[in-house]
Amino acid sequence: MGSYAAADQNDDKRSFFEELRVQRWDDHRLYHHSRINQSLHFLSACCFITTYIMLFFDPTSAVLLGWVVAMCSRQIGHFFFEPKTFDEVNDASFEHKEDIKVGYNLHRKRVLHGIWAASPAFLYFFPSMFGLYEPHSSWDEYFYNLMILWLVLAVGALLFRTVHLFFISDVRTGLVWATKILTDPFHDFKMYCKSPVYLFRGELIDPMYHVVHRTQDDDEPSKPATM
Repeated sequence: MGSYAAADQNDDKRSFFEELRVQRWDDHRLYHHSRINQSLHFLSACCFITTYIMLFFDPTSAVLLGWVVAMCSRQIGHFFFEPKTFDEVNDASFEHKEDIKVGYNLHRKRVLHGIWAASPAFLYFFPSMFGLYEPHSSWDEYFYNLMILWLVLAVGALLFRTVHLFFISDVRTGLVWATKILTDPFHDFKMYCKSPVYLFRGELIDPMYHVVHRTQDDDEPSKPATM
């Protein structure tokens, strides 16, 4: 095995939740080979679940935890530990996988995180955000406004790619992807809870036997996205 599954003539008849399972399966088999990356996703999942809970009673701290710890740990795994060489398991080059990525590939992530990293300085020099904010008069107010800005950035990034997928693919793909992103912490918690144990045993790369032999319970590999 190793090649992508052939196009299924009944792809357009998949249910919403079947499509969600396919996107999750493709995300795992194509982009999560490193046990370090998987372990960081487990850490990120724990932090994001905590963030969801904290949003109800301490939204400022929730946004700080979500961006600084949950999001950064998640992307560190992709940027620095996930292999960029030819993927023997899926018979695909790294460049090809970047081209067919449904969500944010590394280039899009660089842009998003560049905006995030620049936002504190931007808010400092433009405290009113061109009339959108009440200018801060203390550091507490500055950090509060910054957390609001980061929350808007997170929601905006989700909505931007979702709507983008409406046009370059279809509405269902966009809605499924948005659902996947919002529920990924719970799925990743279950999927990668044992990854730190494998990593502690010295296994740096997941052998992906479940992919090679197609024994994964969640779904089957899908055809590559045309985007």
